[in-house]
Amino acid sequence: MKKLAKREIGIGVSVIVAILILIFGIEFLKGINLFRPANFYMAYYDNVDGLDISAPVKVNGFKVGQVREINFNYEKPGKTEVVLALNKNLHLPVDSRATITSSLMGEAYIEIDVGTSPELIPVGGEVATSQGRGLLDGLSDSLMPKVNETLTIVDSLLLNLNTVVSDPSLRLAMGNLSGISDNIMGASVGLNSLMNRQVPALMNNANGIVGSFGNVMTRVDTISGNLAILSHQLADMPLSETMKNLNATVANLEAFSSQLKNQNSTLGLLMNDPELYNRLNSVAASVDSLIVDIKRNPKRYISIKLL
Repeated sequence: MKKLAKREIGIGVSVIVAILILIFGIEFLKGINLFRPANFYMAYYDNVDGLDISAPVKVNGFKVGQVREINFNYEKPGKTEVVLALNKNLHLPVDSRATITSSLMGEAYIEIDVGTSPELIPVGGEVATSQGRGLLDGLSDSLMPKVNETLTIVDSLLLNLNTVVSDPSLRLAMGNLSGISDNIMGASVGLNSLMNRQVPALMNNANGIVGSFGNVMTRVDTISGNLAILSHQLADMPLSETMKNLNATVANLEAFSSQLKNQNSTLGLLMNDPELYNRLNSVAASVDSLIVDIKRNPKRYISIKLL
């Protein structure tokens, strides 16, 4: 009997230990550490949508506790009781406020705005609450007006685009554009044919012109060489002495011209005196008559005596 009693006691203790381990394991999986001492506070909300047991409680973004229980308050219909398990080292002034806030991923948590009052909330007391707005709500409020405005603009653009597309003139223009495209295609074909026929001949002419140009350049090089030789010959000539002689000749011509213009000089008299000119003409006429007479009657002027 004693052995049987000991066995039953052992089985009972094992079951109790297993149950305790199960309870602690379930709480641990929920994120609740039953071995960590905590102070409990009450908070009442109108709406706890998204808030779960073991949700973090933060102060300035740092986790200081978690939600231990969420119960509907039947004594205050419309209110939900939330039990907050906070670190024992945290003391809340009476003007502190607990706000439900949502993260960017939509997970709800409680953010405590610690007050500055010297009076503290007693452990187990009620913390003032407020219904906060999540990041998504703020983004929705800031983005939705812009989205609505953008949708209005897009709707207006679509309406205008529909009006333009349904305009008969656009269809006519598209038909004209098709005709223009056909004309351009025909012109392209003609131009291609012309290029195939004329370009080779033009290239041959161009090659001939290039060859002629090469011959011309050869001649130019020859002329350039001749000019270089002439330049060297001119450089070797006594140009200074030649210029002096030329200047002297020009001076003599100027003196001769002055004498011709001077009526007192012999040449001037010959050139400008009409009487002298007439006398010379008369003498020349007489000499001519004499020569004619000599030719006709040489015996008058030449006597030949024979011994």
